[in-house]
Amino acid sequence: MQVDVLNANELKKAAPVFGQVSFDEHEQIVFCNDKDTGLKAIIGIHNTVLGPALGGTRMWNYTSEWEAVNDVLRLSRGMTFKSAITGLNLGGGKAVIIGDAKTDKTPALMKRFGEFVHSLGGKYITAEDVGMETSDMDTVREVTPYVTGISESQGGAGNPSPITAYGVFMGIKASAKFKYGSDDLEGKKVLVQGIGHVGETLVEYLTGDGAEVYITDINEDRLAEVSKKYGAHIFTDRDIYSAEVDIYAPCALGATINDDTIDRLKVDIIAGAANNQLADEVAHGQILQNRGIVYAPDFLINAGGIINVYAELENYDKQEIMRKTENIYNTTLRILEKASKDDITTHFAALQIAKQRIADRKKQNLN
Repeated sequence: MQVDVLNANELKKAAPVFGQVSFDEHEQIVFCNDKDTGLKAIIGIHNTVLGPALGGTRMWNYTSEWEAVNDVLRLSRGMTFKSAITGLNLGGGKAVIIGDAKTDKTPALMKRFGEFVHSLGGKYITAEDVGMETSDMDTVREVTPYVTGISESQGGAGNPSPITAYGVFMGIKASAKFKYGSDDLEGKKVLVQGIGHVGETLVEYLTGDGAEVYITDINEDRLAEVSKKYGAHIFTDRDIYSAEVDIYAPCALGATINDDTIDRLKVDIIAGAANNQLADEVAHGQILQNRGIVYAPDFLINAGGIINVYAELENYDKQEIMRKTENIYNTTLRILEKASKDDITTHFAALQIAKQRIADRKKQNLN
């Protein structure tokens, strides 16, 4: 009898969604295709126990559909826990559009994407993410009400990036309090990787607090601009992971803490805005714990953006947005202390709290 054995790559092709490690009991995956506009998008809905799945739309020139599926699964899962740990009545979702945002994005494409979002009847609410602008959300709003992060002139909360940066800043200060006994960043060396909308505002907060800030980005013009504006140092060494700094703040794409980089890190604290910073949540989280490196869970400290867009659904003002975002400091400190007390990783400690809130609500819904 001949037995056919699939290798790993063939298995992925045979089970492109359910067979992925990043698949975590997701409720729904929607594949969107429109020949006329060139739209190829994927919407991932991870969990809706706490409320409708809210999460931004990312437009990226993925190398393969496989990479795009994996990204939307990881990102939507992270949104579930982000909302849960922050105390919001929202579930977790995310969308990715395959393409180059600079050349492939058109109003027609965004409207067609909005129509796909609308077809879900409010189960998924979209927002701004990498490759998107507030104006794009305004375009989506023309065809569906299930979008947040629209411009303030249209009654929205506006660009969420400054609020995201403030939450990350609060997470950094809480981590410093835990590690050093003081949240004063005067003289602390901080490396910010990625200076887009969030990264630049974070640099502003850090330099304003007296930190010695180093910046790195693939866009050299942005580096020069931000360096001049805030007095930040441009990091010129190719190996950023061996940098002699106190705090590493990844604010670009995820998985920068991986098998190749983790042993080179010399920092005391990792706290940044990027999603899914740990390539392997379990293994890399444990290595950081063993080495005494404080890791502020990304899905907690970068929650300022979702707090900002949630205001559009709950109709609270800027003052309340800032109050809720400032509370990230207290939640971060509580999680770091819990992890230390229970001898578990900070990522696992945050997940425990988030999952318990979801389990409690699920039980309540059944009664």
